[in-house]
Amino acid sequence: MRAVRLTTAQLDRACGAVLGSAVGDALGAGYEFGSATVGSGGPAMIGGGLGGFAPGEWTDDTSMAVAILEVAASGVDLRDESSLDRIASGFRAWFDTHPPDIGVQTRRVLADAGPEPTAAKLTAAAYDLHVRMGRTAGNGGLMRTSPVALAHLDDDAATAEAARRIGELTHFDPRSGEACTLWSLAIRHAILHAEFDIRSGLAQLDVESAAYWTERLDEAEVGPASRFTNNEWVVEALQAAWSAIVHTPVPHGAGDGDAGMPCAHLPAALSTAIGIGHDTDTVAAIAGALLGARWGASAIPAHWRRLLHGYPGINGERLVELATLAARGGKPLGNG
Repeated sequence: MRAVRLTTAQLDRACGAVLGSAVGDALGAGYEFGSATVGSGGPAMIGGGLGGFAPGEWTDDTSMAVAILEVAASGVDLRDESSLDRIASGFRAWFDTHPPDIGVQTRRVLADAGPEPTAAKLTAAAYDLHVRMGRTAGNGGLMRTSPVALAHLDDDAATAEAARRIGELTHFDPRSGEACTLWSLAIRHAILHAEFDIRSGLAQLDVESAAYWTERLDEAEVGPASRFTNNEWVVEALQAAWSAIVHTPVPHGAGDGDAGMPCAHLPAALSTAIGIGHDTDTVAAIAGALLGARWGASAIPAHWRRLLHGYPGINGERLVELATLAARGGKPLGNG
């Protein structure tokens, strides 16, 4: 794996992918499945929700992403079996804390894989569940994919393979793997080129899958975003997140304070995503990853960033440090 020489703006966007996902997660946590009503002023870091979270505390979406991010920060190839084993161990360490909010499918796979899972054991448990259930395309693989692209900014094919293999640790349904591939490659593209291109990953899918997702993306762009309420399903979770992004106008020209700045699109689109309802923390985490990859960590409102914290007892600034290392192949900045 070869580390990419990033500009300051690209590094800000790489950090934004992880931080934006965590902020969306913590922001949406209080509104999950009707836990609270979004007021006229938009969503706030109110905490509560299904897990009784503190204001600004992230949920399982980010806790599982941290397990991936910590491995990526060491500068390794996420496709290596040893890297996947470390991620599997990280998932289990979090599971052993008895988290208050965990997906049914994720819980079953982690339990079935036993107390010392390898990547092979987790993937086998996920496969067995898929064979028994027929469909295991929940949104739990996609929700945690924000760090994947950071480790492979030099290689789109590597990003796609890593996204699929990490997703399959708990979610073996092919649609889940395809969603993780598309979103991770869109994050990579946004970091490198400062633009949204959700279709940049279609070339990494087979012909049937590319056609399927082209139709789903077209549907999302027709909107409105509010129609994608079956967002526990990975397909509709991706559609909800993408629809929230494309149907939230990007500010241009003069405005009231920051409101006229294009990067104000990030908090506005997160508000749209949460307003869809149902699995609000996960949809906002997914949307936040791509929004942050486009607009950067510097676009995230400071009052949200200050409150951000969660498992394993870290805050948002530690996520930035880990994301910096991941994007730089494990190498710290000159100032450490």
